[in-house]
Amino acid sequence: MLETSEETASLQSLLDASLARSTGHLRAIITDDRTLTAEQLTGLLTGMKVLSVATVTAAGEPRISALDGHFLHGTWTFSTSGTSAKAKHLAARPAVSVAHVDGEDLALFTHGYADLMAPGPERDEVEAHWTAHYGSSPWSWGDDIRMYRLHMTWAVAYAFERDELLRARGVTA
Repeated sequence: MLETSEETASLQSLLDASLARSTGHLRAIITDDRTLTAEQLTGLLTGMKVLSVATVTAAGEPRISALDGHFLHGTWTFSTSGTSAKAKHLAARPAVSVAHVDGEDLALFTHGYADLMAPGPERDEVEAHWTAHYGSSPWSWGDDIRMYRLHMTWAVAYAFERDELLRARGVTA
């Protein structure tokens, strides 16, 4: 939970705007008692989470794969090898859909753009977080590791039994 109050407020604005412009079908599923606030999300999305990350081929065909993700500063960070198909897709077409689904308990569905993280203080902070989690720097895992930060343009959060989930996971936000 590295989020500043400004980052949490920005995430909340995105969650509110995204749900408001969603279809009636989605809003019938993600009702007021099943939504999660930005503050609740940052409390729930600690540590490594498995992400489903969807990219698009040059022919416009969707491709999805699972990646480790860490929710930092109000958005996902994830990595892959620069030799992977995913890295090639992202270099040409950075638009992605990213979902973390934990059974029926919790889900965060997002669309946006994968920004390749350049060397600097922001990437150094992400590297320190990942290194603390895995016991080694992501850049030691191969010759061409790519680290991305998701720039979300749409996001909705869901918890089937929100209050029970928050109690069970010790989130008081």
